[in-house]
Amino acid sequence: MVQVRLAYGRHGIEVDLPADVLVVQPRYVRGLEDEEAALRQALCVPIGSPPLQSLARPGQTAVIVHSDLTRPMPNDRVLPVLLSELEAAGVAQDDITVLNGVGTHRPQTKGELAQLLGPEICAQYRCEQHDCWDDSCLVAVGSTHFGHPVRVNRTYLEADLKILTGFIEPHFFAGFSGGPKAVLPAIAAAESVLANHSADMIGHSEATWGVTRGNPVWEEMLEAALETDPTFLLNVTLNRDGKITGVFAGDLEAAHAAGCDFCRQSAMVAVPHLFDIVITTNSGYPLDLNLYQAVKGMSAAARVVRPGGSIILAAECWDGIPEHGEYASLLRSASNPQQLLDQIAVPGFFCMDQWEAQVQALIQLRADVYVYSDGLSDEQIREGLLTPCRRIEETLETLLKRYGRDATICVLPEGPQTIPWVRDAA
Repeated sequence: MVQVRLAYGRHGIEVDLPADVLVVQPRYVRGLEDEEAALRQALCVPIGSPPLQSLARPGQTAVIVHSDLTRPMPNDRVLPVLLSELEAAGVAQDDITVLNGVGTHRPQTKGELAQLLGPEICAQYRCEQHDCWDDSCLVAVGSTHFGHPVRVNRTYLEADLKILTGFIEPHFFAGFSGGPKAVLPAIAAAESVLANHSADMIGHSEATWGVTRGNPVWEEMLEAALETDPTFLLNVTLNRDGKITGVFAGDLEAAHAAGCDFCRQSAMVAVPHLFDIVITTNSGYPLDLNLYQAVKGMSAAARVVRPGGSIILAAECWDGIPEHGEYASLLRSASNPQQLLDQIAVPGFFCMDQWEAQVQALIQLRADVYVYSDGLSDEQIREGLLTPCRRIEETLETLLKRYGRDATICVLPEGPQTIPWVRDAA
């Protein structure tokens, strides 16, 4: 037997597995020795853009868009450096708005916002949270070539300096996070998010991990973001310890492309074949806060599980399914994954969060999915059309009886931080 540590909640869990399992993890990249110095260097010598200080002038208004609590973005370490650069250029503190790009997620509580940004930023700056449903806070910027109208946050659009921040990681249908996702979906209208995440867009063959160009979801995100004329991008990459490994600042397209290339080098991992059983996670806290987010961990595993195989997902889900949003009610509206897909595919059907349900159902048509979670009851897991797992080793033993003792097993301890791919299928 071999003991493997899985990213789970804040502290992880240890599981005892057969010695011949294949453990697949991203190539470990050491954190930068001086994060603040690296951030300042990136702001002074950006990619495809003049330095931030030369773009900013006294009297200008600035909006900084930041990630919400569903992302491990170290806002409390990155934003102070960014804010100090703006103020060094003469931008007044009162003219700066720090905008939480929650997309269609719930707003953060005061305590959560203080944890995200640090209490000093919350006390000293105007901190707002985007509301995708409030028409008074949204402005139309036109339609994309897909024919989808786009509305975005008014405060952001009317600012002189529009600064997008974020964290670049593999994403299950946008290719990579960061970059244009800070506009769509982060500060876009609900209907714009729904159109971008529609069944046709999500169902496209190129709407998958690690693909940007040719991916309609990402390409529309980029098109929408460019329509808002963003001033500057500041993205980072992280390692499993939450340390910053790279800083990519400057022009939206150029800086994000550089960050994606950097991320791809560590996250893309080849495996020799498909597996009977894949054990995965949702990368631990904060990414495994609920089942909705944990679909990403399922999706990473689905890349290397054989048809008819099984996935065991470990995700804490302290936020439940959750009950906010429409994901839970969508799952409860169907008795099986195919029925759920049929419902979503009905012409004219639109429901918030349908994209997550669609991806989950497609995965379940390929493999059985078992969920280990301290934050969900067995009943909740079954309502989510999934199978409860109360001890990973016991579920694995049951599956080995089904598939045989020589069944192949793959483990993704960091879940969607790894993009596994089958070497022979390339």
